[in-house]
Amino acid sequence: MSATRRSLLTGGAAAGVGLAVAGAVPALAEAKPARPGTPGRKRAREPFPPLVDDPKGILALAEGFAYAIVTSAGETTLKTGEKTPSNHDGMMVLGGRRGRYTLIQNHEIEPGEGVPVPLVEGTVYDPGAPSGGCTVITTDGGGANFGEFVAISGTSTNCAGGPTPWGTWLTCEETVNDAGEEWEGEDGTKGVYEKDHGYVFEVWADGSADPRPIKAFGRYDHEALAIDKSRTKVYLSEDADEPNGLFYRWTAPAGVRLGPGVLTELADDAGTLAAMQIILPDGSVLPDVAYLTSAQMGQPFPVKWKTVPERDAQETPCREQFADGEVTRGRKFEGVWGTDEGVYVVNSYAWEEGDMPADASPHDGMVWFYDYKAETIQLVTYFPHQTQSEDDAPAPKYSDLTFDGPDNVTVTPWGSLVLAEDGTGASHVLGAFPGGPAYAIARNDLNDSEFCGPCFSPDGKVLFVNMQDPGYTLAITGPWERYLG
Repeated sequence: MSATRRSLLTGGAAAGVGLAVAGAVPALAEAKPARPGTPGRKRAREPFPPLVDDPKGILALAEGFAYAIVTSAGETTLKTGEKTPSNHDGMMVLGGRRGRYTLIQNHEIEPGEGVPVPLVEGTVYDPGAPSGGCTVITTDGGGANFGEFVAISGTSTNCAGGPTPWGTWLTCEETVNDAGEEWEGEDGTKGVYEKDHGYVFEVWADGSADPRPIKAFGRYDHEALAIDKSRTKVYLSEDADEPNGLFYRWTAPAGVRLGPGVLTELADDAGTLAAMQIILPDGSVLPDVAYLTSAQMGQPFPVKWKTVPERDAQETPCREQFADGEVTRGRKFEGVWGTDEGVYVVNSYAWEEGDMPADASPHDGMVWFYDYKAETIQLVTYFPHQTQSEDDAPAPKYSDLTFDGPDNVTVTPWGSLVLAEDGTGASHVLGAFPGGPAYAIARNDLNDSEFCGPCFSPDGKVLFVNMQDPGYTLAITGPWERYLG
């Protein structure tokens, strides 16, 4: 075994095990995320070192890195006594005192599946949907679990979302269900939704709760979102097909600037929700992102926005309110993450029949950057299609060089990207440089479950990420800046 010592937290809420690694973590330099093409440091980029199989069979990391398990679905315990809910997904992290961090975590659960989020009084949106929601976790760089509690419940299929500039989390329902609709779970339980679903909710980390949907953002299969620097626009992704989903922009009403307490007080029809149109050189609208390939890497395309006629989608889904070719569609619009200059958005893959127009190009992942000021979008990372994706074949011999299915995305404190794979074969956490290479920075050695919710602690010392099955929250430490800076 190498000099790296990996430690594992498996106990209850108060347990914790320290981490020890070879070498010290370099001091952090102040930096802001840069948009593609911004010159970086003059030193040569150091390739990420190879991953080493984990003797515990959970998480492969490089020499000098270590992990701990902070929560484990069905095993660790909430403050109310129930077990940690399952299906960990999107997540944010806040810095705290005494070296502690606060995580707000989604649970992508439908009624009757997994370990549900308990319906805790004051946090419940829909008592007819005992399923998804968010929990709040207190931890530290060593992965100790200082407690978990429910922040919102009675929501469904909480997939991703996004942090706000004022320190709350916006959780997204990746589903559309109507009040009165019946559901039946995998465990045979049955029930009826009492409220509509398909919304965004604001979640607080301090124990307060206001489980009201932000209907102004629209009702559809939400994936993730980001708020721009001016706090007047929100960018949102839709993970849907038949037809493919859209990338949306919500613009606040005149005189409104988003901040604490504003979102849940917005009128249902406040502001404008609009869908993206990528404009081609001849002035036409690109009908689907899959028409672009690595040949267009870095090329900025103008973007316009087309207003959604009926955002609450009571009669027709939002994406079906547009004719083909009127807006730009994309299979699996997934992760979204904002910077001061713009916002990154991911398309996870498109290669099966129906994933894209017949004359478009199959791919295994695309990462885009939308520039706020220029109002352009450009492709900054592209994963070409690989045939083993088509039959869920085992990972190839060189699995740590073969990537597909990027999903959640975050920007590191140094401006590079971290992507979580939800593809076939081996699952990775990837480090990526816009317009440059991608490296495997962690690998799932346990199973083929996806990684979710990657986010760096504000001090850059810890990368938190979820393994959706069996439901682990992982804290990973090591010399991150050396390789991702």
